[in-house]
Amino acid sequence: MKRFLLIIPVAWLICSHPMTAQDAPALTLENIFKNQTFTPKGIRSLRWLPDNQSYACVEDNPVTGGQDIVRYQAKNGVRTVWVSANSLIPSGQRNPLPVSDYEWSSDHTKLLIFTNTKKVWRYHTRGDYWVLDINSGQLTQLGKNLKPSTLMFAKFSPDSKRVAYVSQNNIYVESLDNYVTEQLTFDGNDHTINGTFDWVYEEELSCRDGFRWSPDSRYIAYWQSDTRGTGTFYMINNIDSVYSELIPLPYPKVGTTNADVRIGVLETKTKTTRWFDIPGDGRNNYLARMDFIPKSGEVFIQQLNRLQNTNKIYTGNVTTMELRHIMTDKDDAFLNIHDNIKWLDNQESFTWTSEKDGWCHLYKVARDGSVEQLITHGHFDIIQVVNIDTHGGYVYYLASPENPVEQYLYRSRLDGTGQAERITPEGKDGFHVYQMSPHSQWAIHRYEKSGQFPQYHLVSLPDHKTVRVLEDNAQVQQSYDKLGLVAKEFFRIQIQETQLDAWMIKPVDFDPNKKYPVIVYVYGEPAGATVQNKWDRYDLWHQYMAQHGYVVVSIDPRGTKTPRGREWRKSIYEKIGIVAADDHAAAVEQLLRDCTYLDAERIGIWGWSGGGSMTLNCLFKYPHLYHTGIAIAFVSLQELYDTIYQERYMGLPTENTEGYRDGSPLNFAQNLEGNLLLIHGTADDNVHYQSFEMLVDRLIQYNKLFSVMTYPMRSHSINERENTSLHLYRTMEKYWLENL
Repeated sequence: MKRFLLIIPVAWLICSHPMTAQDAPALTLENIFKNQTFTPKGIRSLRWLPDNQSYACVEDNPVTGGQDIVRYQAKNGVRTVWVSANSLIPSGQRNPLPVSDYEWSSDHTKLLIFTNTKKVWRYHTRGDYWVLDINSGQLTQLGKNLKPSTLMFAKFSPDSKRVAYVSQNNIYVESLDNYVTEQLTFDGNDHTINGTFDWVYEEELSCRDGFRWSPDSRYIAYWQSDTRGTGTFYMINNIDSVYSELIPLPYPKVGTTNADVRIGVLETKTKTTRWFDIPGDGRNNYLARMDFIPKSGEVFIQQLNRLQNTNKIYTGNVTTMELRHIMTDKDDAFLNIHDNIKWLDNQESFTWTSEKDGWCHLYKVARDGSVEQLITHGHFDIIQVVNIDTHGGYVYYLASPENPVEQYLYRSRLDGTGQAERITPEGKDGFHVYQMSPHSQWAIHRYEKSGQFPQYHLVSLPDHKTVRVLEDNAQVQQSYDKLGLVAKEFFRIQIQETQLDAWMIKPVDFDPNKKYPVIVYVYGEPAGATVQNKWDRYDLWHQYMAQHGYVVVSIDPRGTKTPRGREWRKSIYEKIGIVAADDHAAAVEQLLRDCTYLDAERIGIWGWSGGGSMTLNCLFKYPHLYHTGIAIAFVSLQELYDTIYQERYMGLPTENTEGYRDGSPLNFAQNLEGNLLLIHGTADDNVHYQSFEMLVDRLIQYNKLFSVMTYPMRSHSINERENTSLHLYRTMEKYWLENL
């Protein structure tokens, strides 16, 4: 429900032909969703190398049809083909292996290639792995005696002698001397999951790779999940065979039983596992993170309680299995997990992110939890830690103290002294993203803003001087600029004591003396925001509708994921679907007072996922204000969604009965007065088709007329199978034109 859908897939390397002014492409749905005419280029699989002076990326080889792994010197741009596509051709085959991902062994003598990938729920995490021996040139497939394309999360041991991986819920290890496979766990099956996770851990805690090598290569620490007792939701495939196929999905809905999760330590030599005795019920706590402390035999474990307002930190010794509780972080509302822990002072302290002073800041904490010190400080939020440079003594991070719809690079001293220092030059409003070398001497800088496609530069730091332009997307930018569209306007709307960020797109031939219908694009959940000054792939769709005579508006209500402080983000606790709907209505009413060219009799609203739910809440609770709505992949009843997400923000349904009732649009369906189009994919494993059907049933009960569009065997993103995206937006266009 929290996921933002990209309406155009990112295309990294696209070959295009030059265009003249006469044949510049038009802004059509075909060019947006089928031909991908306005899709920018990027840089694929870039990573900085340990020498701090060079980086590698994957580039297409036009001769072989495969990919080369290429190395670039940062200072002078010297390019070297590190691993050619020709060296990735298996014996007896003609074509190189497609490179989905790669990893070097610690001694850089072997290369691990991930290929032939398959989707597991949201991500491509299952496939085949091959090892290339750089010295001999030998290319060897791993797990040849296992079922093809079932390997997951393969990684070298720190001593570069073995590779461990998961296959069909068991952990295996393979020697790089003789490529003999050894099975290490034997209890994996349909309900016991070793080394990976169930659906809800992946979706809501970003947990998928579920095992870690110890620094000495003797042990593997891993998660095990027992999904017995978790409710099974069934999806139905009615289109790929004569008889329908049931697709079972263990999925814990709000207030129901979670998987029982524990962490074990596997000694690879004896193939024996011992389990940490972590306090608390494994079904009512979440083991959200676990990793080895560098150069040690200890793991660092984070345990969230079910309400996710308490995070207990443990260290566990993999030899003695001793467990020590060193620290507890708490919040009156909810906590978020942050992946920016860095060990300092010879592993005697670590960095920790908290909102305890009202803002999201970085702290330094002693290994035993006894002392903590604020590293960053001030009335602003850290949006993302980019690099913690112990060599130079700085933490680099993204922040935007003055304008929450933008982000820039800052740095602060690791010792906590001094003030935050802005590194991004002034005068470049918008969104800045950085991928930095370990010692912060260089960075790949991506810069974008509304109406400007991403540009990629290699910059030196801290002076932020451009060394080379890697990709400026000049051709697609030129095509876009020739459309002559009206730029998106950013502004704020005052409601009561709060200012909400918003944007507006107007038609090219806008006349302030006319009255225009309005399309409001909404999300409104705490997992993201819509009002950001960056290149948004929804902008093409919204600009397209603006040229049909609509004014398009988006507003971020309270609680959205923007850097406006803890109070802003936590104000929606136990009030999902309530505060945001009220804020939106108040903002739209104020907008109608301020902008006389907006037609109060023609207000439409649409959203996807959480935005679909918000669309329904706005349409049902404020029928006098909104006249037409399109709700896509929505949650109609909050009890239908998963435990981790919904309970994080709403608490348990037994303790927040009123909030769950008032935040669920299903309970207000009787108020529908305007036009409503419901869209859902029948294979949505995230927000189930059940949510769609229950709302349809309720609307029929109240004799409400509405329209529906279902997409068979499409997931939450509704983009699988031929022509789906084009058809979806053509359907939406038709509905707006006929009903608004």
